[in-house]
Amino acid sequence: MSSAKRYASVDALRGLSVAAMLLVNNPGDWGHVYAPLEHAAWNGCTPTDLIFPFFLFIVGVSISLALGGRIESGASKAPMAKMVGQRALRIMVLGLVLHLLAWWLMHKPEFRIPGVLQRIGICFALVGWAVIYLRKRSQWLLLAALLTAYAALLLGGGSLDKVGNVASRFDAAVLGRFAYEWVASTGLGHDPEGIVSTLGALATCLLGARAGDLLRRGAVRSLLLQGLAAAALGWLGSAVLPFNKQLWTPSFVLWTGGLGALALAGAHALIDRAGWPALGRSFGVNAIAAYAGAWMCTVLLEGFGWMAPLYASGFGWLQPYIGPWGQSLAFAIAFVAVWAAIVMALDRRGIYFKV
Repeated sequence: MSSAKRYASVDALRGLSVAAMLLVNNPGDWGHVYAPLEHAAWNGCTPTDLIFPFFLFIVGVSISLALGGRIESGASKAPMAKMVGQRALRIMVLGLVLHLLAWWLMHKPEFRIPGVLQRIGICFALVGWAVIYLRKRSQWLLLAALLTAYAALLLGGGSLDKVGNVASRFDAAVLGRFAYEWVASTGLGHDPEGIVSTLGALATCLLGARAGDLLRRGAVRSLLLQGLAAAALGWLGSAVLPFNKQLWTPSFVLWTGGLGALALAGAHALIDRAGWPALGRSFGVNAIAAYAGAWMCTVLLEGFGWMAPLYASGFGWLQPYIGPWGQSLAFAIAFVAVWAAIVMALDRRGIYFKV
C-alpha cells in the first residue's frame, strides 16, 4: 500500500499522534501525571483523549489515499482485500505479542487480549474492505448506521456509568479476566479497547477514509465543511450521549473526527501547499515501529526494575524546582526526545519498518 502519492501532512499528523502517545504513556510516575496529559476520568474530552482518535482517523485517511486510485483504475478487488486483511492480521498479532511480553516481564496477573494495536488492526481491515467494496454513498450510509445503532445500543442498554453500561457488561461476559479491568468476585469488568466500543472506533476510521478521499481529490473546502459539520453534530449530540473515550460514544466520534478533519485540512494547507516543515514526519513514516519499540523499551525498563532508579536518579533533582508533576513531565518529554532521535536517524538512512 505504499505506491500511492504520499502527503507530508498526513505523515506529520500521524507522527505527531504517535509522539503524543509516547508522551502520555510514559510519565515516569503514574502518581503525579502532569494534568493535561491525563485522560478524562470517565465523561469528558481532554487533549489526551484526542490522541488515539486522531491516529485512527489518519489510518482511515491513509486507506483512502492508498486504495482510492487503484479502485478508480479498475484494479482487481480481491488482491487488495487480501493485502488489507494480511496487514491487519500482522498488526493484531504484533499487539498480542507486545501484551504477552508485558504479561511475562512485568508479572501481570492476567494476559489482556484487547489493546491499541488490536483495535487498529480491526479497524484497518473492516474499513479497508468497506473502501474496496462499497461505493462512496454506501460508505456514508454505513457510517450513519454505525453511529445510529451504537447510540441506540448505549441508550437502550441501561446505565452509562463505568460499571453498568452495556459495553462493559458485554466485555466482562465475553472477555472476563482477559480484559483490562476484571473483578473476579463480582464478575464485573471493563476494557477501554473493548469489543462493543470498537463500533465507535470503526466510525472514526471510516470518517477518516471519507476525509482521505476528499484530500486525494483536492476538495479541501469540502474537507473543511466535513470537519465543521461533524464537530458541530458531536457537540450537539454530547447533550444526549456525553463525550466518552472509553465508550467511544457517537458524540465523541463526531467531535474528534471533526477536529481531525480540520487538522488535516490545516496541515495540508500549511505543509503540502505552503511548504512549512512537516514536524513529526520521522515518527509518521515509522509509526508502528516507534510505538512498538517504545512499548518494548518501557516493558524492559519496568520488568527488570530499572525504571524507578532511572526516574529517581535522572530526574529526581528536578523535583525541588518544578515539583513532582513537573518531574513527571520532564521524564515524558525526555522519553519522546530519545525516540525522536531514533526515528530521525532511521529516516536519514532510509530505514522504514513495515508491519
